[in-house]
Amino acid sequence: MNRPLALDRIRVVLSRTSHPGNIGAAARAMKTMGLRQLWLVSPAAFPDEVATARASGAADILESARVVDTLEGALADTVFSVALTARRRELSLPRMHARDAALEIVGRTVDGDVALVFGNETSGMTNEEVGLCSMPVTIPTNAEFSSLNLGAAVQLLAYELRMAALQPLPLQDLQAEPATHADFEGFMAHLEHAVTLSGFHDPKNPKRLLPRMRRMFNRIRLEKEEVAILRGMLTTFEQPKRRR
Repeated sequence: MNRPLALDRIRVVLSRTSHPGNIGAAARAMKTMGLRQLWLVSPAAFPDEVATARASGAADILESARVVDTLEGALADTVFSVALTARRRELSLPRMHARDAALEIVGRTVDGDVALVFGNETSGMTNEEVGLCSMPVTIPTNAEFSSLNLGAAVQLLAYELRMAALQPLPLQDLQAEPATHADFEGFMAHLEHAVTLSGFHDPKNPKRLLPRMRRMFNRIRLEKEEVAILRGMLTTFEQPKRRR
């Protein structure tokens, strides 16, 4: 794949945006760097005249934006997703800086669509939202004044993605088809059912078993065939043992 075309496979996902002006600012930031896919998760107001005004020439990005009710819906058919977060999260994978993450994101577009997720302007991303993504990413701002508005954060990441996309594409080995977000979430739901049925997991006293298992499998980056194998094993484990 030609690297600049990789930008067509990157979707910017804004979750629970409270001010429509920030949606417009994000659309403008995207268009200046060649990104086209905008997904909105439960925005407080959209479409909105304020968003169109702030887009300033990027109205086409707003017109083609996809609006969904949940983050799961925005990520369902992606093969990789990153969560932009300034805070360290317990039980999450190590955070990558935006510049290093951009290379990883662009490289993943060889396998399919990838997502860059931004949270609410005031509260950011919830732990649950971060947990749905493959990897946390941070912008290395000044520790004494680290506040960035949403439009500026999108602009910074969009710039890093464009710079990464313009680099020569290295030769890649043939790889198996990666699991999509929907594949992964289906496996995690199946796993939770199996370990609960077996008695290994107690829903009334869950502790941190499932978040730790989610982190482990996110680190592995499962392939579609591997998910099928694991789910086949779980199905076998769930069946009553036959008496000899």
